[in-house]
Amino acid sequence: MVKLIDQYGRAITRGEVHRARVKALVGGNSSSPFDAADYNSPEMAGWNPWLGSPDVETNPYRDRAVARIRDLVRNDGWAAGAVTRITDATVGADFRLSARPDYRALARKYGPAFDAVWAKEYADAREASWRAWAYDPGRWCDTTRRWTVPQIIRLAFRHYLVEGEALAVLPWRPERVGYGRARYATTVQLVDPDRLSNPQLRPDSLTMRGGVEIDADGAPIAYHIRQAHQQDWFAAGQSVTWDRIPRETDWGRPMVVHHFDPERAGQHRPVGGIFTPVLARLRMLAQYDRVELQAAIVNAIFGAYIESPFDPDDVQKGLAGDDELSAYQQMRAEFHQDRRLMAGNVRLATLFPGEKISTISASRPVSAFDAFEGAVLRNFAAAIGVSYETVAGDYRGSTYSSARQALLIEWRTVTRRRLDFAAGFCSIIADAQHEEAFELGELPLPRNAPDYAEARAEYNRCEWIGPGRGWVDPKAEVEGARLRIASGLSTLEHEAAENAGADLEELLDQRAYEEQMVRERGLTLDLQVGGSKPANAEERGAGQPAEAR
Repeated sequence: MVKLIDQYGRAITRGEVHRARVKALVGGNSSSPFDAADYNSPEMAGWNPWLGSPDVETNPYRDRAVARIRDLVRNDGWAAGAVTRITDATVGADFRLSARPDYRALARKYGPAFDAVWAKEYADAREASWRAWAYDPGRWCDTTRRWTVPQIIRLAFRHYLVEGEALAVLPWRPERVGYGRARYATTVQLVDPDRLSNPQLRPDSLTMRGGVEIDADGAPIAYHIRQAHQQDWFAAGQSVTWDRIPRETDWGRPMVVHHFDPERAGQHRPVGGIFTPVLARLRMLAQYDRVELQAAIVNAIFGAYIESPFDPDDVQKGLAGDDELSAYQQMRAEFHQDRRLMAGNVRLATLFPGEKISTISASRPVSAFDAFEGAVLRNFAAAIGVSYETVAGDYRGSTYSSARQALLIEWRTVTRRRLDFAAGFCSIIADAQHEEAFELGELPLPRNAPDYAEARAEYNRCEWIGPGRGWVDPKAEVEGARLRIASGLSTLEHEAAENAGADLEELLDQRAYEEQMVRERGLTLDLQVGGSKPANAEERGAGQPAEAR
């Protein structure tokens, strides 16, 4: 072993040599060439955050963080409003499936029978089967028979915002299929993410992370779900019993849907939803707001009082039985009983010698409250990816340019969340129903078509249409959309979905129907603003006076 000796002949360690070199390099009392790693400076000396793997940092603290977030969303208007607005903008009331089978990939592998014409016919048939299942008034698509699929998606997205994850299982219920009953055996059952946990609350291991069973590659292969919530006292036996549900069947049919946004590689559960980074600030804002409101109420109730000329010693003597204070109070009572001076219906204030009227100045909320609240809400808005105006509902001082810019930035986050949630949750549910419709022979297929399991990705390719972005200035923005289409930078389909949340084919069919009704009634209606002209302009004016044409 080699000993290290300094210039004075003293033995030193390698760590001391390293620190001496760093000190010589950066100078001063710094312990690192990077300020972020310095542990001697006043700013960094007490900052020693936890360093661990993704699952070690998140799973043990998930329940506590989620409970606090739920409490905030239940009781704080800002948090509840943010969840509502983000949900309405991302999935809305009707998150619709738009089938897009990958006919080019199928044609390359299985022949030219898979062309654009087939793709259109297949997409129409698939969307029809989806609507029959997802919008069934009998709610057979839901295992609990309470919601349609769009309602299930909206509730799952709310779980995703609050708890950070959405969880569902896809039970197979063939006993429900029959005349006047379910058409498909596929069902969806939303699961509270609290129920996903390690059996018997065992600590995480190499193959179990927060209820998610993984293989040697870290891929989820099964999910362990309690039969009841841990706080369900009326189902105590079920709350300590776990079901192991495989992620998928042997041929690839999904059985569990689990979606969340990972923040690090190797993460299997989130610690909370979008409120996690700003939870402490929102908590302080809620407390500050409550205190200001209480103070304002107190000021409103106790608005004025009359000051007595006696000091505390005199009052104490009066309480001890001294007749001096009692005599003075009796004289005051007699004075005010006889002094009822009126000016019209208004009584004039007359005071006994030694009295004076004082008022409480209602200085609540304090002048800095509005600025403090705005600063916290701006921090909150930046953390959750929406504009301050959306969170606060405060459009004072907003111009068209600033409102438009805020909308565009916010829409990027909405689009990302929509695409991620559609791919990680909605499309997997659609895959299960799609497979059943395929096996029932409800979809048009050429003779050499592969089985569904063989070309699952190509058959199940789809898009999802949610609420449109809307307009700040409809006239200017519609003109901009028209110019984008004319210059080849956009399409009718994209503009219809992006701005109005509409399906282009349904939009054009409805427009053709309306133009036909106009022609049949011999009326004129200008439908050409920014749109396409009818195929036969002369036919449109047939049977009408020349002036009307």
